[in-house]
Amino acid sequence: MTAFRAPDGTRLAYRVHGDGDPLLCVPGGPADSRYLGELGGLSGHRRLIVPDLRGTGRSAVPEDASSYRCDRLVDDIEALREHLGLPRPDLLAHSAATNIATQYAARFPQHVGRLALLTPSTRAVGIEITGEERRELAALRKGEPWYPAASTALEAITRGEGGDWEAVAPFFYGRWDDAAREHSAASRPENPEAVAGFGAEGAFDPDVTRAAIAGSGSPVLLLAGEFDLNSPPRSVARFAALFPGAALVVQPGAGHYPWLDDAERFTAAVEAFLT
Repeated sequence: MTAFRAPDGTRLAYRVHGDGDPLLCVPGGPADSRYLGELGGLSGHRRLIVPDLRGTGRSAVPEDASSYRCDRLVDDIEALREHLGLPRPDLLAHSAATNIATQYAARFPQHVGRLALLTPSTRAVGIEITGEERRELAALRKGEPWYPAASTALEAITRGEGGDWEAVAPFFYGRWDDAAREHSAASRPENPEAVAGFGAEGAFDPDVTRAAIAGSGSPVLLLAGEFDLNSPPRSVARFAALFPGAALVVQPGAGHYPWLDDAERFTAAVEAFLT
């Protein structure tokens, strides 16, 4: 584990896996970056540089809680790039972190090589995902033994009644086996303040971000999981259409963590894009 200082002085940590050309990998959540692991063996192709976002993992809790806001986390990624001395690195982000990466690409296009957005959140570009869209995807899993309890919990959450998030966890994996259960337990955000602050008022300006990425000159990949309720393939396709010439890949049988569901297929798709 190594560390650097954010512009406000907060000590931020990052992990390095593998060798080869660097790939900055921004975790979602906000959660401890351990859940990314080595991205299904992608570290066998690239040197993965994986920061812990402020207030998560081994990074320090900031003095200013408003710095958890997504748009302000963009500055932390820029500080990491400068710390590493990388003029134009490739950038990969997962889930909520795709909001950070998209805003980073909008603000610092000159510092982005290739941009890979995995099972992306669409908040930064203002694409809303309907409850009906999630229900349609959920129905594809009707044959699973866990479906009745998970479906009931999903309905409660969709109606805004709260609900049991642990019960819906199987929907986020292509296979709900022991490995998925272990991963789900280890992936839960541990800093409620960081989670709440991420999307605070002012965190997103979809019109500005959309306008900026419409002129993006970087190659872009958006990868969706066939069964992913968090980032339904149709929504990811709408997101991809905002970039000029972006590549869209829908990984069969995958949920929100495609490198776990089929590591070989996942790494082949991402490495093909990066090279």
